[in-house]
Amino acid sequence: MSSFGISTRPKSFPKAILWGGLVCGGLDITAAFVVYGFFGLRPVRLLQGIAAGLLGPRSFEGGLPTAALGLFFQFFIAFSVATVYCLASGWLPVLLRRAIVCGALYGVVVYFFMNRIVVPLSAARKYPFSLRMMVIGVIIHIFCVGLPVAIAARRFLA
Repeated sequence: MSSFGISTRPKSFPKAILWGGLVCGGLDITAAFVVYGFFGLRPVRLLQGIAAGLLGPRSFEGGLPTAALGLFFQFFIAFSVATVYCLASGWLPVLLRRAIVCGALYGVVVYFFMNRIVVPLSAARKYPFSLRMMVIGVIIHIFCVGLPVAIAARRFLA
């Protein structure tokens, strides 16, 4: 950083997306394992549930291969979330200047986008609304999705 507050580090979209996606995907799936594990759901079953978005109920009959597919989808979504934020930061520099606030808000937006648009359009089983699970999900998305992506974007793009 120069003495005028201007970064002399070259921008790196691939690094921002790579680190944002890896950290976001890893933290988010870890949080899901902990939360749903508390309710008795095993990791393989949870990952198969992610794969059910594409495969429907038959994903639960696929053993480890469908769990691996679920893990792939988990990180595909995480890298997609990081890519959108990084691209948007080119049009909205505030996303980098105020990364903490914007990242937290982005986590909330991602949560509602996933739960109100993506999941309903998928083949995954639909569960009844739970305020408790919504609050837990929003908190996880703030700290495990939005903030890591925004911090990685600021680190490599600002």
